[in-house]
Amino acid sequence: MKSLIKNAYIVSPDIEIRNGAVLIENGTIAAVFMEGETVPAADHVFDAAGKMVVPGFIDIHVHGRSGCDFCDGTPEAVVTIADDKLKDGVTSFLGTTLTVGEPQLNVALQCAADYMKSPTGAKIAGIHLEGPFINPKCLGAQNPAFVKLPDIEMVKRLNAVYPIKKVSYAIEVEGALPFTRELLAMGITPSCVHTAASYADYEKASQLGLRNLSHFCNQMTPLHHRDIGMVGAGFLHDEAFIELICDKLHICPEMIKLVFKVKHADRIQLITDAMRAAGMPDGTYDLGGMNVTVEGNAARLENGALAGSTLLYYDGLKNILEITGRPLSELIKSTSWNQAQALAHLSHSKI
Repeated sequence: MKSLIKNAYIVSPDIEIRNGAVLIENGTIAAVFMEGETVPAADHVFDAAGKMVVPGFIDIHVHGRSGCDFCDGTPEAVVTIADDKLKDGVTSFLGTTLTVGEPQLNVALQCAADYMKSPTGAKIAGIHLEGPFINPKCLGAQNPAFVKLPDIEMVKRLNAVYPIKKVSYAIEVEGALPFTRELLAMGITPSCVHTAASYADYEKASQLGLRNLSHFCNQMTPLHHRDIGMVGAGFLHDEAFIELICDKLHICPEMIKLVFKVKHADRIQLITDAMRAAGMPDGTYDLGGMNVTVEGNAARLENGALAGSTLLYYDGLKNILEITGRPLSELIKSTSWNQAQALAHLSHSKI
């Protein structure tokens, strides 16, 4: 079966093609054609009429959408999230967990495994375990009742249910350094967040192979002239991958502009960190047993702290284009290429 998309504005890392065409054979891109090149016959032809064609987005940090949370642990929740993420242009995502108990995590991961036997929407490329191994002083919107020290045996048990691709945790807590080694040995990407780590703590973890910082700037030590902290580490270390929630709330436009000016685009990963209110009207929602009020796209706990986002993925791309003014062929790296590179070099899995 051959399908052809013609008259398309094709944008891929370092590539922009006006009035190009894409040939798809049996679900795989077989060829890309420049304007004026002869294109082959196809069973189905779609005229893009100049609209943009980009690689499918990969959201490596998303908790929910359309009233559902990944940790709801129901087939209906997983299908709803996956189907509606696909509508946002997300073709693959990491089912991202909350700081909840292991039994609840086990159920959620089993639902992901069952869904992937016959997926209807975006592919669940693996699990992003955010917490419960975080610093209790840096909770953000995580539930303190389930915070615990790093436990590699728990990770192994959950990994046996559905593959864990990334674990976000605090690198300064007891046992975190050997935990980092063990994650890397398992082919799992270690990432730091919900942390009070100093720059010296980052250096120790970096020497072991830590290369990722989750929702950069949020719930991590800020840049300071006496200790540059985790934000400074993200800027200083060219090899470090950083996640960005570009909703203009978690990070102000000026900071987004600064990040893209200082940090190489090859190391920036656009995420949503969306909770169940994404794609939903204002109101009150549950997040891991805590009440969250959404008003004007801002999701907040009762104490006023931000509680994840309501960002739809394509809006994040629109925001960074508007804020930075950089070429789309550069920015598009942050929507899929970087995510795949950061994960695949450890797990050798297809995203």
